[in-house]
Amino acid sequence: MRRSTGVKCLRPACASARRFLASCPVPRVREGERGFTFIEIMVVVAILAILAALVVPRIMGRTDDAKRTAAKVQIRNIEGALQLYKLDNGVYPSSEQGLKALIQKPSVGVIPKKWKIGGYIDKLPEDPWGNLYKYQSPAPVQQGQYGQIKGDYEIMSLGTDGEVGGEGVNADIANWNLEKD
Repeated sequence: MRRSTGVKCLRPACASARRFLASCPVPRVREGERGFTFIEIMVVVAILAILAALVVPRIMGRTDDAKRTAAKVQIRNIEGALQLYKLDNGVYPSSEQGLKALIQKPSVGVIPKKWKIGGYIDKLPEDPWGNLYKYQSPAPVQQGQYGQIKGDYEIMSLGTDGEVGGEGVNADIANWNLEKD
């Protein structure tokens, strides 16, 4: 224990106080040791606030991008299942049969003769916004880069707003425009 270098007090009360303090288990602040000042704490808080202001908007804007990417991946998976369906049966499911033909044998329209037992996918996925994918076969005519195009089928998610059309994050995502964005 460090003792003060000052003049000793000869009064008995001071001696007993010194003995009491020496036996006290509470650590005392030594010379040169101190906590953080209020200014130091405020500087750290200001730096953290600046960092949060820069990082949070970048992270928050990525949610819509991630959902759009997930929808594109799901559409690609459905396209793969449709290709397998066509390999087995020679045709794609009709609009009337819908994507349900990938999980259970159709009972309307052209009944497939070589439908795979167990189906082509386990279950019909919902788009990242909780809606079912729209399916149409044959696909409606679309205005493409080189004129009008018509595909064998169209798989579409209506995007964030759940309505046909839209721009930006509300834009529809279809198998014929997956490379867009």
